[in-house]
Amino acid sequence: MSIVLRALTLSDVAAVHAWASLPEVCRYQPWGPNTYEQTREYVRAAVSASGDRRVFGVVVDGDVVGSAELKLHGASTGEIAYALHPRVWGRGVATAAARELLRIGFREHDRHRVFGTCDPRNVASAAVLRKVGMRYEGRMRGTAYIRDGWRDSDLYAILVDD
Repeated sequence: MSIVLRALTLSDVAAVHAWASLPEVCRYQPWGPNTYEQTREYVRAAVSASGDRRVFGVVVDGDVVGSAELKLHGASTGEIAYALHPRVWGRGVATAAARELLRIGFREHDRHRVFGTCDPRNVASAAVLRKVGMRYEGRMRGTAYIRDGWRDSDLYAILVDD
């Protein structure tokens, strides 16, 4: 299985919508399930993002099966996030994407610290963050409003020297 991150393009709207419209993908997110127009707007914003936001398509064997994002905060910190189609869950795709985001953050953007957050109920995402070497740093209370109310976020981070 070949996993690559590449810049998201406007031609990826249908592929992104294939997973962004699914309730199970956005269960722990403040967005979605997306309408086609919402997905198109997300992709447009991702494609035109500049400066501190880098958005990638996660490509497996030639197909876009998710997105991965690196946000740069200040001069030394980065934040990673990812979302994938359920058909590739449990196959190491999220872990590979997260590792590549860390590589980009540390090597290409000279970050000292990179963090990621997840809903405490999202045990799969927490496992990915641990697999890539991030350490649990704590729980932030009431960070995002989703369909079933305010949610907490668990914070994971890694330093360049870890």
